[in-house]
Amino acid sequence: MKKQVLLFSLLCGVTSFVCAQLPVEKGLNTISRSSAEATIGFLASDELQGREAGFHGSYVSSEYIASLLRWMGIQPLNESYFQPFDAYRKERQKKGRLEVHPDSIAKLKQEVHQKLSMRNVLGMIPGKNTKEYVIVGAHFDHLGIDPALDGDQIYNGADDNASGVSAVLQIARAFVASGQQPERNVIFAFWDGEEKGLLGSKYFVQTCPFVSQIKGYLNFDMIGRNNKPEQPKHVVYFYTAAHPAFGDWLKEDIKKYSLQLEPDYRAWDNPVGGSDNGTFAKAGIPIIWYHTDGHPDYHQPSDHADRLNWDKIVEITKASFLNMWKMANEVSW
Repeated sequence: MKKQVLLFSLLCGVTSFVCAQLPVEKGLNTISRSSAEATIGFLASDELQGREAGFHGSYVSSEYIASLLRWMGIQPLNESYFQPFDAYRKERQKKGRLEVHPDSIAKLKQEVHQKLSMRNVLGMIPGKNTKEYVIVGAHFDHLGIDPALDGDQIYNGADDNASGVSAVLQIARAFVASGQQPERNVIFAFWDGEEKGLLGSKYFVQTCPFVSQIKGYLNFDMIGRNNKPEQPKHVVYFYTAAHPAFGDWLKEDIKKYSLQLEPDYRAWDNPVGGSDNGTFAKAGIPIIWYHTDGHPDYHQPSDHADRLNWDKIVEITKASFLNMWKMANEVSW
C-alpha cells in the first residue's frame, strides 16, 4: 500500500510539473538533435542534386517543406504554401544577373533571354493582432551539380543552408507545441533563389501587400559549423543596432536557459549585406541574423552533413525560438 501511495504521489508530481510548464518552455522542449538530423540529412542528400533553384532538387525540397508544415497543422500564408515566381536574365553568352523586378523583366523580354521558375514556401500561425507580422526565414536552395567536376559533383549544402531550414521548421513546431496563440502573426518563410541573388526574398518583399506591417525578421544562413575548432560554441549574432533589445534578449536567455553559446554580438546600423536579411533591412524592417562564419567547405561539394556541429545547431535553434517568441509577443522592443 505504501508503494502505491508513493507511486501515486510521484505521478501527481510529474503531472503537476508538466502542467506548470510555461507555453514557451513547452515549445523549447520540442527542439532536438534528431529533428535537425532528419531534415538536414534529407535536404543534403545526393538525391536532391544540390537543390539548385529552378531545377528538380529545389522543387522536391519545397514539396518536402510544405508537407511538414501541413503535418504540423500550420496554415499556408495564402491559398497555397507555394509562392511561385519567375526570374529572367540575358542569354548565357551575355553577362547579367537574374532579375525579379517587373521593370527589369520587361526590358529583358525584349531580347533573347533565360527564364527560371522558382517558388518560396510560406506558412503562418495567425496572431491575435492580425495587422502585425513577424517572420523567421531561411533559404533552401543551393548550387546544384557541376558535371564537369572530377570526383564529387554535387553541392550538397548541408550547412548552406539545410541547417537554417531545419531551424525554421523546428521553431514552427515549437510555436504549435506551446499551445498559445501569439500576439502577432508569425510567418515561417523558406526562400528559393537566394544563391542566385536573394531572388525569393526580393520577390516576397516587392509583392507583399502588408510589408509596412512587418515588425521584425529573423534570418538563418549557415548555422552548423565551427569556424575555429577551439571555439565550438561560437556564433555571430547580427542585429539592427537601433533595437538594442535584440542583444539583451539573447544575453538574458543564454543565462536563463543555460544555452551553450558564445555569441559575437554585432550590432549593425544598416544590416543590408550577407543574406536574405538584407532584403528586409533595405525595406526598413529590423532584423536578427544568426551565422557561424565561413569554413573551407563553403560553396564546395564537401559541405556534407557529417561535418556539422549538431549541438550548436540545436542551441542556436533554441535561442532563435526564444527570440521569435519575444518578437511575436512583446508589446514593443
